[in-house]
Amino acid sequence: MVFMGYKKEQIAWIGIRIGLGWILFWAFLDKMFGLGFATDPANAWLAGGSPTSGYLAYASSGILGDFYAGLANNVVIDSLFMLGLFAIGLAMILGIGQKIAGYTGAILMILLWSTNLPPSNNPIIDDHIIYAILFLALTTVKAGQWLGLGKWWVNTPIVKKFPFLE
Repeated sequence: MVFMGYKKEQIAWIGIRIGLGWILFWAFLDKMFGLGFATDPANAWLAGGSPTSGYLAYASSGILGDFYAGLANNVVIDSLFMLGLFAIGLAMILGIGQKIAGYTGAILMILLWSTNLPPSNNPIIDDHIIYAILFLALTTVKAGQWLGLGKWWVNTPIVKKFPFLE
């Protein structure tokens, strides 16, 4: 079956790539501007709020809960988190830097998973683990080259010099 010139498997990977990217990029936008979904305008990063403080201070639990609570309101942690949401999300949406975005996306998901150990609904797995698996799977296919800027990206001088940026 072919749709818009893509096989059904390619359409599935495109959907996974853009979907994961949008989840992260939307979280960045909401936390940056306080769009009123997960973040109220008064708590937006641009308004001086901390994008990680509420979650780390009040929602982390389990064996690493105290460790993560201690990271709340840390400007370095906030900056790295927001950079990760922005860069990984945008890279996935655009289809560029798929290897590095896939690996760093998986790391981010494992870190988020580890904020609540053991997970409340399953002793081992939760949605963060599934997202991590999908991020890693995206590093093995060329999904960025399908309905994305991946074909252009892999031919840029910087990617030719540093192939890990593919």
